[in-house]
Amino acid sequence: MRFLPFLLLFVFLIPEASAQESYTFSIARIKYDGGGDWYSDPESLPELLSFVRRETLIDVSPKEEVVELSSDNLFSFPYVYLTGHGNIRLSESEALRLRSYLEQGGFLHIDDNYGLNAHIRREINKVFPEREFVEIPFEHEIFHSAFDFNNGLPKIHEHDNGPAQGFGLLDDSGRVMVFYSYESDLGDGWEPQAVHEKPEALRQAALQMGANILVYAMTN
Repeated sequence: MRFLPFLLLFVFLIPEASAQESYTFSIARIKYDGGGDWYSDPESLPELLSFVRRETLIDVSPKEEVVELSSDNLFSFPYVYLTGHGNIRLSESEALRLRSYLEQGGFLHIDDNYGLNAHIRREINKVFPEREFVEIPFEHEIFHSAFDFNNGLPKIHEHDNGPAQGFGLLDDSGRVMVFYSYESDLGDGWEPQAVHEKPEALRQAALQMGANILVYAMTN
């Protein structure tokens, strides 16, 4: 099944529904094995979801869930998020389930919090050994779905002096199934300003780019 119920999400918020804490959908953070800190930047997703609810008409729950790839709950989330600094290990069954999830219309955003790159590329190769990450061109919809980023992914946190890059794993139709934000560290920018002391303009850029990714995921 594809996530067809989630394609028409630009709905006006109804006060009664809000009062009952009823939302069209929720997103989840992936909990993984291997020793990496899957839980890093703990305030980032709530801040992003608050921004998305305020600045777009997407009716997403303001609270993130946590899901393991071995759980059947995975298929109830149209968008899942994965971050960390270190190692990640997917079992064979987890790789197969993630592949099934993505092929059925799910979307994965990988946000390298520094030190994840070699490990995540190795593990994603288990999921799709026949596909490779490609750099997403600046004119792609993901950079313009809600806010315009004419120069691509914003650089939020400096690690190795490299440019911020957005990579994608595409399905046969050209849909981005996996978006990989590299050398950007969007999660640092999503967290409250007091945590990483980022300039407000940079934090807004991170939140706007995060909103773009979520809007793209929910409309493709």
